[in-house]
Amino acid sequence: MKLFDVYPINNIIIEKAKGSYVWDDKGEQYLDLYGGHAVISIGHTHPHYVERLTSQLNKVGFYSNSVKMPLQEELAEKLGKLSGKPDYQLFLISSGAEANENALKLASFHNGRKKIVAFKKSFHGRTSLAVAATDNPSIVAPVNQTPNVIFLPFNDVAALEACFAAQGNEISSVIIEGIQGVGGINVASELFLQAIRRLCREYNAVFIADSVQCGYGRSGKFFSQDYAGVDADIYTMAKGMGNGFPIGGIIIAPHLQPKHGMLGTTFGGNHLACAAALAVVEVMEKENLIQNAAEVGQYLIDELTKIPQLQNVRGRGLMIGFDVPEAFKDLRKNLLWKHKIFTGEAKPNVIRLLPSLALRKKDADQLLEAIREEVQVGAEA
Repeated sequence: MKLFDVYPINNIIIEKAKGSYVWDDKGEQYLDLYGGHAVISIGHTHPHYVERLTSQLNKVGFYSNSVKMPLQEELAEKLGKLSGKPDYQLFLISSGAEANENALKLASFHNGRKKIVAFKKSFHGRTSLAVAATDNPSIVAPVNQTPNVIFLPFNDVAALEACFAAQGNEISSVIIEGIQGVGGINVASELFLQAIRRLCREYNAVFIADSVQCGYGRSGKFFSQDYAGVDADIYTMAKGMGNGFPIGGIIIAPHLQPKHGMLGTTFGGNHLACAAALAVVEVMEKENLIQNAAEVGQYLIDELTKIPQLQNVRGRGLMIGFDVPEAFKDLRKNLLWKHKIFTGEAKPNVIRLLPSLALRKKDADQLLEAIREEVQVGAEA
């Protein structure tokens, strides 16, 4: 049997990882500014994380949600405190797509409606409703296509208001990434997020803050939507939540009421997943990683902006993107193969930085030095 070939991959085998660095099978060291796609939140193989998981595995690794699990209640309490949402409710699943899927479903249960408002360049996952609300026809199978999703321009308040004026009584939910990830690090304006909050309240629609990639402290606040000073009805989470262990969740406002059988999951919130998530929350709090993300991220943005060959440097915290002109189209490839630095990309010409929230300033300087060298070489060529 061979693997189903759906991933374009780099011919690198990673055998060891620690902090913001990984090592391949030849002993070569790489600076990881991609974080396995924004997943590594507290750094690779953090000792508290390893101890939490190892200790839990020596007790019990898994049982289903048919029994009481104090670890889930402990996670809910600590997560409520760290996120600033202590009165919200927590439902645990295993991935970001599941989180968005369940959020959209819960919204529809709540108000009995079918229409979903999503935005251009959005990415919400690859399962049924999540992919239908994703603005990429190439990954939407015919069976996923639905007339119930309305795609509007990102950050266009007038278009949003017009949509609600015309169809507001049919709209179940509005789903938005506070910072679009796959779409190219596009930051939702505070005015736009405030308009979503206002219109959802007026029309009894549910405001879903997709925080799968831009949440969990990555932006310098727990949720990037927090910059707008508004509360969403549902926040979806995954990626950095487990620092590599598969876990996702939705945080649900008090006015959205549960009933038995409404939602369900086999693996969500299992013992090991909760142990991983608790370790992440504990390390984030103890080491002030949200503040570190804000400070080191702003330093990176400021310094990248000073490099004239880079265009439209943008983002918040340690979720940063910039456009690469055609003359430097090989920059990402050169960063990886010449300078041993992992970064992300978004088509057609965006480099994305999604490192651990524990990234140090000296690690950021390593990237800046490499980019300056590359643009100087390119300018002299």
